Amino acid sequence: MDGDGERHEKLYRILAIDGGGIRGLIAARILVSLEAKLQARTGNPNVKLADYFDLIAGTSTGGILTCVYLYPEGDTGRPRYSAVEAQELYVQHGADIFSIPVLHGIGSMGGLNYEKYPCEGLVNVLNSYFQDTLLSQLLKPCLITAYDIRRRKTMFFTQHDARESDGCNFYLRDVCRATTAAPTYFEPPLVKSLSGVSYPLIDGGVFANNPSLCAYAEGRTLFGAKASQMAILSIGTGEVRRPYPYEEAREYGAISWVKPLIDIMMSAMAETADYEIRLAFDAVGTPDQYLRVNVDMDRLPPETTSDLDNASPPNINGLLELGAEAAERNDDELDRFVELLVQEEAARV
Repeated sequence: MDGDGERHEKLYRILAIDGGGIRGLIAARILVSLEAKLQARTGNPNVKLADYFDLIAGTSTGGILTCVYLYPEGDTGRPRYSAVEAQELYVQHGADIFSIPVLHGIGSMGGLNYEKYPCEGLVNVLNSYFQDTLLSQLLKPCLITAYDIRRRKTMFFTQHDARESDGCNFYLRDVCRATTAAPTYFEPPLVKSLSGVSYPLIDGGVFANNPSLCAYAEGRTLFGAKASQMAILSIGTGEVRRPYPYEEAREYGAISWVKPLIDIMMSAMAETADYEIRLAFDAVGTPDQYLRVNVDMDRLPPETTSDLDNASPPNINGLLELGAEAAERNDDELDRFVELLVQEEAARV
């Protein structure tokens, strides 16, 4: 009930996190600021992101962050990792994930002959964080994207469906391995559900690098909610505006187009999802219930790049700086969204 005795219409709170390889550090740093704001607003230093969202969605690196934020602390029913600890996964292990043994690098030719990186480094990091934990054991509903290259269809890993069926349940380490299998970077894994069905999967970034639109659709299905009953916070991993001169592009062949296509595809899909979500909320008169926080990669500090796989210490520091700047530039908007999250939580009590 609200203060006037009227029944409160529940507002479903959704967090969506883009893909972007090591640039996930930008999103992780923004979310460190968000968690700190929630703690300051509530006066509770133990508050974590999972406490204030009803659904978290992620693609690729955003899928890893989703699993970290929703990972349980034993049987306590509480999240194990803070936003700072999620950020440290990239700081401490980025170089392990994007590591190329000499012979592999020579044979791969930068990803032209086969995948640029062996998967062992990524697998070891995922195993150390998630061990034998299942998708169904995450604390809240989630949506994590991948694409099935054999069946030629999208694949959505969802905690709520995993709780209902072994056919939808997977080891968390396999979920993260699948959503991060970016073509040319890592080989596609063959992951198996608890029911024994195998799926050859690649990075969900091939169709939803910005998963906010998928999260919106899932919110409508899972909660039966209209746009006016949802609040969506969409976190980007940097907007890349690298131009491709016509004089050069008109001469591109198949090999030359590989990197530009991945770059263009990721940014174009993110922009499209943002545009469509904005229209959905504008149409029902609740534009304040959608917030997209991102940053232009042209603002990168010196000695840093927009590459998805540059895990050098200078680049990691630069990405952290860029994430902090994005949070500062959106400080008022984040404060407003925090107020929305906190007020909704109070209304449910």
